[in-house]
Amino acid sequence: MSGSGMPGHVAHDTAREGRTGVAPLPGRDGPTEPAGAPDEPGHPCRDGHAGRVHDPAGEDGTGRSHDEMRDGVEEVRPVVVPALAAALAHELVRRADEDQKVTRAAHRSPTQIARRRIAECRRGNAEALKTIVKRHAWPTSDLVGAPASTAALMILLHAPDLDFQLACRDLIAQAAADGRCPAPHHAYIADHCAVELGQPQFYGTRVDPATFRPYPVRQPRTLDERRGDVGLCPLDEQMRALRLGV
Repeated sequence: MSGSGMPGHVAHDTAREGRTGVAPLPGRDGPTEPAGAPDEPGHPCRDGHAGRVHDPAGEDGTGRSHDEMRDGVEEVRPVVVPALAAALAHELVRRADEDQKVTRAAHRSPTQIARRRIAECRRGNAEALKTIVKRHAWPTSDLVGAPASTAALMILLHAPDLDFQLACRDLIAQAAADGRCPAPHHAYIADHCAVELGQPQFYGTRVDPATFRPYPVRQPRTLDERRGDVGLCPLDEQMRALRLGV
């Protein structure tokens, strides 16, 4: 792991066990998972870049906005004492580490029991994250630190609850716009939600495991410009790193 806290690739192994490569998540020294391999080090995408955030809220055909409450989640800015923030950070990292542990075990021995353990782990992690978000808002970098905030994103990407992911997408968009979490965090969850909704993604961070190419992207000609705006490297560089397992 580099001193910048820049991890490797994260694969969206959901409960339905689809393997999806994505670009590396910045700002965390904890669990990561590349496409096609259990764990590898980082990648030369920029870290902590606030950038300009493209906000896809309402583009899912629902017309829902940041101000609406979805699945009991709304934007609040409570004051969290340092001891509580440290405890939240520890719990988020612990849970993300457990996700990585059971996923690696399933890769080594892909049994029905191992797959069930992944699903149970991710359901439990999602419920814990829901509680944290409802009580303390989205766990931003300024609240729990960059590693724990990225751990929260990993938990969210693996959560078997699209409504919760959509709600948190909006919270993360606002936090990124305010400089309270890295703009790439919004890119990952925005793309994840778009693909799950059957829509073109914005930044090309999700890769189809069947073709090893990004899922459809809107306005491909300006893709790298959008990626640069949020601190992501050009798509060709991302794909080259994924192919090399970097």
